[in-house]
Amino acid sequence: MLEKQVLNFVQKIGRQHPMPLRITLWDGSSTALAEDARVEVRLNKPGAARYMLKPSLDGLGEAFVEGLIDVDGDIHDVIDIADGLSRAGDTEGGRGKLPSWLAAHSRKSDRKAIEYHYDVSNEFYSLWLDPQMVYSCGYFPEGNEDLATAQRLKLEHICRKLMLSPGQTLLDIGCGWGALAIHAAREHGAQVVGITLSTNQYELARERVREQGLEDRVDIRLQDYRDVPGEAVFDRISSVGMFEHVGLKNLRPYFDVMYRLLKPGGVALNHGITSSDADSRSVGMGAGNFIDRYVFPDGELPHVSLAIREMSAAGFELADAESLRRHYARTLRFWSDAFERNLARLTELAGERRTRIWRVYLAGCAHAFAQNWVNIYQLQAIKPLAGEHAAESPLPMSRAYLYRD
Repeated sequence: MLEKQVLNFVQKIGRQHPMPLRITLWDGSSTALAEDARVEVRLNKPGAARYMLKPSLDGLGEAFVEGLIDVDGDIHDVIDIADGLSRAGDTEGGRGKLPSWLAAHSRKSDRKAIEYHYDVSNEFYSLWLDPQMVYSCGYFPEGNEDLATAQRLKLEHICRKLMLSPGQTLLDIGCGWGALAIHAAREHGAQVVGITLSTNQYELARERVREQGLEDRVDIRLQDYRDVPGEAVFDRISSVGMFEHVGLKNLRPYFDVMYRLLKPGGVALNHGITSSDADSRSVGMGAGNFIDRYVFPDGELPHVSLAIREMSAAGFELADAESLRRHYARTLRFWSDAFERNLARLTELAGERRTRIWRVYLAGCAHAFAQNWVNIYQLQAIKPLAGEHAAESPLPMSRAYLYRD
């Protein structure tokens, strides 16, 4: 009988890898893998058995999203146990396939992917992000900051790395709901162009710019980065949480565009998630496959070495690379906890299936960054001056300027 086969399999896992989990089958039979079971996984129908007999994070996530299994318990405990089950059934070392390098990433497909992820509703995101709705890694210099403080400090950290000063022009690629553009204009006197492919972000960002009285200093556009015209147009360029959508084969053209738009002697900052695998594989027991299918269609993560290589090949001089992996683990924990507190309203807004996707995604990503399956780097670079001034740099000789009071 299938029921007996499933119970025998999970009992075997429990003997080899005890974990605080109870498995309950569609016929009501159950078994616990340890005495202090804090999580219950309920298989709702026989079709769920295949996900338990060969567990992986993408398979278990799929079964949850599609309603084949239900779970009870703290979502972070659920993710920890799903990881444990996946490791027990792993035969490939937790590494995904080598990237195909064949994703289309046309203007149309990129916009469709962005709209799929971001155009749920602005209220949906507002229920679990900070008040400024900064949808990227916070910055926790002391480790005990609240989320709103960490996001304000991140915006300032970026502006300091850019060495922004009044009157300078800034292009913010992937501007989200406008937080960085507004901060750069209000706090540093910059003239900012922010671009996004999300209609929801575009509309709310423009509204927030109007509310701040910054329409003369911040221009929000619904525009693809490849369509920004001109050459040597901007003093500074920022790209935060955007190059994950570019695609591995488009990294060089992406940095080429940034290089074209930046003035000689200008500073650029690329803030983006990277794979921890040197070959740019997805890692984490199938977690990357789940994200690609349900969350970020066509998303691809390069290893930081590949990002640096392509940035350098475009002509940039790398000045600084800072890992914020632990900061993003903490940020995602804040987001996931807020999402859990607002589950009822989020389900009303997005529906049961989509809410399940986001529960798995946020808690799973917090786990992934904590486990070093993925990383996130801020790459600070300059566009060298030409001729006899090529050795000059707009940056000071030390990093002390980043940490002044």
